[in-house]
Amino acid sequence: MKQTESPAPVKAQEGITITLALSMLLASLSTSIANIALPTMAEAFAAPFAQVQSVVVAYLVALTITVVAAGRLGDSLGLKRSLMLGLAVFAVASLLCGAASNLWLLVSARALQGIGAAFLMTLSMALMRQTARTERLGRAMGLLGTVSALGTALGPSLGGVLIEATGWRGIFWVQFPLACIAFFLAFVTLSSEPTNRTGSNASLLSALDRDLARSLLVNLLVATIMMTTLVVGPFYLGFGLGLKASQIGFVMAIGPVISIFGGIPSGRLVDAWGSGRILAIGLNLLAVGTLLLAFLPNMIGVIGYVLSISVLTPGYQLFQAANNTAALAKVPKDQQGTVSGLLNLSRNIGLITGASVMGIVFSYGVGTDDFAHASASAFAEGMQLTFLLASGMMICAIAMSLARSRQ
Repeated sequence: MKQTESPAPVKAQEGITITLALSMLLASLSTSIANIALPTMAEAFAAPFAQVQSVVVAYLVALTITVVAAGRLGDSLGLKRSLMLGLAVFAVASLLCGAASNLWLLVSARALQGIGAAFLMTLSMALMRQTARTERLGRAMGLLGTVSALGTALGPSLGGVLIEATGWRGIFWVQFPLACIAFFLAFVTLSSEPTNRTGSNASLLSALDRDLARSLLVNLLVATIMMTTLVVGPFYLGFGLGLKASQIGFVMAIGPVISIFGGIPSGRLVDAWGSGRILAIGLNLLAVGTLLLAFLPNMIGVIGYVLSISVLTPGYQLFQAANNTAALAKVPKDQQGTVSGLLNLSRNIGLITGASVMGIVFSYGVGTDDFAHASASAFAEGMQLTFLLASGMMICAIAMSLARSRQ
């Protein structure tokens, strides 16, 4: 049964927005902040890098497999209660991570933190949909996109400062008070809601229709492309173009910076022009960006790479704001958590696909897994093959989007 939407008053919405933005920031920050500490952890635990990587993998796997369950629990137990539960789990897990006495206790605590983060990511989106006014929904989704990009970009730099000051444990301890603040804000700013018995008995498939299935598949393809740039980019810039580590870091920061400043304007455009038009613009920019990445860096070097990313990244922000708005716009209140979970699930599967499958494609294009002994021309071929395939994937996404709009 469809329930009546009840957007929050403007003053109350400001507090709600801060609460949900902080929750999303925590989840995205925790995704990236541990990466920079891996060498320090390897030394502290006298463990090989392959084992230390589990600190990152455990978080991502737990996050991925929990997002839909978190959404469904939000629909049945109540979004506020479930978000506060997730914040409590995240806070406790952060303390356990910082206090871990061996690597496998740390990995277990990181998995628990990933479960908490699944609630934060999924229910922040669902609550933003539930509380934002219809005419400002795109702006709200754009804000969450900006905060997510900010957390991901802030993780490595903040982590580096904390490691210098407190050691690797500090990157987890700092998340505990932030989670407590978010928990208090959620208790104060969010309205309590009755337990939804109907939602608890609804089938997962009842939330799916043809339009949503297309949105999820396109979301997966786009996430795959964006992760591909993060995985392939450093290798191409270093081995293919001969950049130093500091130069690679600077070039790789351009995309996240564009994302930070592009999220809210993208949402405003969705509110002004409609999600369908902005979705089409975003996908076309993504298609052009991937095609440019296949050719331009090989033609004019790092300038070509920067120009390509400068086309690709705004396309991603426009797509995210439009696709999330379109997917959640007409969803009944008792299924908003589930649909938010499905959106996050498709995105996470795309990230994993980009890191694994597209990485294999790049290695195939280079002609070897031993990158240290491959020539610059081999990296150029790998780059071209990878992003020609990515361009084809974006053309498929555009075709699916056109089919949806025609229907």
